[in-house]
Parts: sequence; structure tokens; C-alpha cells
Amino acid sequence: MARTAKQVFVNLPVKNLDKSIHFFTELGFEFNPQFTDENATCMVINENTFVMLLVEEFFKTFTTKELVNPKLSTEVIMAISAESNDEVDEIVNRALNAGGSSSNDAIDHGFMYAWSFQDLDGHLWEVMHMQEGSVE
Repeated sequence: MARTAKQVFVNLPVKNLDKSIHFFTELGFEFNPQFTDENATCMVINENTFVMLLVEEFFKTFTTKELVNPKLSTEVIMAISAESNDEVDEIVNRALNAGGSSSNDAIDHGFMYAWSFQDLDGHLWEVMHMQEGSVE
């Protein structure tokens, strides 16, 4: 039997929670106030996918491993979908205008368009649009 999860929670350490909330609010994301305090917030990607932004010191209570510096090393790239190529551009431009930095140039594969940015802490985010019916 294949395992399926009903929800996905990605946990990301951040240096400044308030600045991160402001940054992602500028991109149009909302937060669940039930899971928000001085140590963490729950950013809603969709009804089943969430990103927990955790202050670094609080994040460290969940692991015995050293945290990587996401401005120097990459452990993961969060990829989110958009409804169109224009929406990809809009989200990345909002990220850049809100203080994020460029990661890669936009890539157009014909059936898929993607562009990426780094958030305030250096975590990589890819925004992509895939044309309907391009994957069978």
C-alpha cells in the first residue's frame, strides 16, 4: 500500500520572524494565527501545505544537527506553482522588491516556465508554471 500524507509541513529556520512574516506577506501569503507566537508562525501555501517559519534558536530545539547557513549552502529548494507565466514573474518580482535576492534567471522550457529567488535568510524558492496537459 502506498503511503500518502494529508498535509505537508516544511520547517524553515529564520533569523527575524517579524521581517520574514512581512516579506512573505508582500508575496501574498497568509499566516495561521493559531500557530503563531514569538518563536514561530504557520505560513499557508494551500489548504494542505504549510511552511513553519521558526526562529533559529527555537528551530534548534528540534534537532541535534548544526544548522546550515542558507546563504552559503543549499539543502532544499521549495518549489511552488503559479497559475501562469505572468504570475511567476509577479511573485518573483514581489520577492525581489520586498528584499529577497535573485537566485537564477527565468527558464522557459516551453511546457514549463520557472524563476527563482532567495528569501531574507537565503532559502531558495522556485516559482513555476506548467502548462495543462503537458505531463501525461
